[in-house]
Amino acid sequence: MSGTVKKNYVRPLDFKNGHIDMGHGAGGRASAQLIEELFLAAFDNDYLRQGNDGALLSLPPGRMVMATDAHVVSPLFFPGGDIGCLSVHGTINDVAMSGATPLYLSASFILEEGFPLAELKRIVESMAQASREAGVPVVTGDTKVVERGKGDGVFISTTGVGIVPEGVHIDGANARPGDAVFVSGHIGSHGMAIMAQRESLAFETEIVSDTAALHGLVAAMLAAVPRLRVLRDPTRGGLATTLNEIARQSNVGMLLEEKAIPVLPQVDAACELLGLDPLYVANEGKLIVICAEEDAAVLLDAMRAHPLGAHAARIGTVIEDAHGFVQMKTRFGGRRVVDWLSGEQLPRIC
Repeated sequence: MSGTVKKNYVRPLDFKNGHIDMGHGAGGRASAQLIEELFLAAFDNDYLRQGNDGALLSLPPGRMVMATDAHVVSPLFFPGGDIGCLSVHGTINDVAMSGATPLYLSASFILEEGFPLAELKRIVESMAQASREAGVPVVTGDTKVVERGKGDGVFISTTGVGIVPEGVHIDGANARPGDAVFVSGHIGSHGMAIMAQRESLAFETEIVSDTAALHGLVAAMLAAVPRLRVLRDPTRGGLATTLNEIARQSNVGMLLEEKAIPVLPQVDAACELLGLDPLYVANEGKLIVICAEEDAAVLLDAMRAHPLGAHAARIGTVIEDAHGFVQMKTRFGGRRVVDWLSGEQLPRIC
């Protein structure tokens, strides 16, 4: 976010009634004013204050991880979060799923002409708060403006950089028959919070997104069990699709226990009402972890001792299966295949 200027413009931005116009993306005085009064003020750190096009970063020893993600969620604001904090949490989590410590973020904004400055300020301040709480600063970025009708308010792309310490080797291809499969808490909350807001559905108990940065939980898990096999956050496609991805990478099967999979009652009710399966609904603050059977008890205790893993549960076991099927023991004693998601149940949820 380069281009900071001295405060010699006529008047400050009107964050109450103002709107984005094409000048805010033209690279001139209006762009510099938007950067200084909004983005730099919110994300303020030594890297941004240098005013350069890129950030010169110091990295500790270890293997570097870089992850990038684009965020197009609709609606922009939902119970438990918004596109701003979601863009920070999502990329931090992608970095953390390699066992890395996230260190830095970049952020790129595509804004639609006419988008209210008040809403943009709310989004940026939410991002800044999420970044500060996670201890992962936004060190560089960019802003572009497209003509009215050629965007949808705001799209955000974030990239994260982190370092994997020596001795940590987490990979989707590491699962072995006999390994234990865990999820860190109730599934489906994020996707159903978005859908309930979108469809104006009301329930006795509000459905709230689970969006959260998971690197602290990952660090606690690694401290207890350094030999974790697999980590993955089940976002688009949900738990079922993510487990199928891991089974394919590792050339194994999985056997799940339906009664062991935690789902909040209001999420289950909303899914039933809309004809959706919570196994395929996106999450933004949950993770899947696979470890050796001998480490299972220690890992579960470590997860439940952390606030973001308080409702962690063992949901199944890795099994030998050349076909890579994910199967589930149902509540009624039968078995069914938990197949890949065909298409997308809920578009634009992250």
